Amino acid sequence: MAAVSAPARAAPDAAPRARQRVLIVDDSAVARTVLSRMVEEGGQCVVAAAAPDVPSALQFLAAHTVDVILLDLEMPGIDGLTGLPDLLLAGAGAKVLVVSSAAGEGAAATVEALALGAADTLVKPGRSVTSGNFAAALVEKLARLSDRAEPVMRQIAAQPMPERTFDAVVIGASTGGIHALNSLLQALPASFHAPIVVTQHLPGAFIPYFAGQLATATGRRCVVASDRLALADDMIVVAPGNAHVVAVPLPNGRVAVRLCRTPVPNGNMPSVDPMFESFADRLGPRLLAVVLSGMGRDGLVGAAKVRAAGGVMVVQDQASSVVWGMPGAVAAAGLADAVLPPEAIGGYVAGRQAVTA
Repeated sequence: MAAVSAPARAAPDAAPRARQRVLIVDDSAVARTVLSRMVEEGGQCVVAAAAPDVPSALQFLAAHTVDVILLDLEMPGIDGLTGLPDLLLAGAGAKVLVVSSAAGEGAAATVEALALGAADTLVKPGRSVTSGNFAAALVEKLARLSDRAEPVMRQIAAQPMPERTFDAVVIGASTGGIHALNSLLQALPASFHAPIVVTQHLPGAFIPYFAGQLATATGRRCVVASDRLALADDMIVVAPGNAHVVAVPLPNGRVAVRLCRTPVPNGNMPSVDPMFESFADRLGPRLLAVVLSGMGRDGLVGAAKVRAAGGVMVVQDQASSVVWGMPGAVAAAGLADAVLPPEAIGGYVAGRQAVTA
């Protein structure tokens, strides 16, 4: 097994530490050296160790703790995707940032990594990692993953699911949301048939892979939203990367979706807010809305509209979220009927009694 290098200046595990501890897993010695320098230049992180392969990283994690793991995908022996679940388990809460040339825009490997539980991805520029733009992007992503400026959650007792029929479930998510969404949807029983509409912050090139991954993971029909698409039972509809999904009524009392490209105050495209607001207008108390892991406050305005219209609002809990910005904002505003991990949200959506958050 290859040796794991740990910088002499890295803080010991037992010492108080304000800076985030980072483990680099990359088979290239040059990449490990350059990434180590970039990680520490910002002053917010310290490199705990640099491992040349997954087995060495797992050996290190058996005895040490880290906050973030930088993971290459293309490595000899155990590749990054194969090793990702074991690294997440061994990391005991560490967030995985995939840094790989295989994580390019539109790459299926990117969506697969996110579905397996990676917090985020960053494209490594070819054979060189010395690009200034890349360094800035790496520091920014580490800062976001390390952001502790999140609302402190008071304990909320989840209310029993109202005995009513929901005509649709709408779900908003961002960073860390793909893995959470998979867990939620897989917890739904086959007897649950209401259409599900998803707005996930992703570049447009990734959306077809995302929809295909959801279909494979859930066994349900999953399509990318198109203009005037009528919602049907057992259907999952995913917002495209370049438009909001909004609800419009159909003559038969059901709902179709339209694509809207009007900018919204939160700056996201697609955005969760217009989806929540329009579905609340059309379905009122027959709507169930969910906010999963993500940065920012997208969904907060829409959540207020959902509650005002009599709908049910559920958010992911802080412990299971990669970033608790979006769900935390809704919970802190007192708009959540339940604050639960994704698997429990699936049970709650299906009408089973939820546990206390």
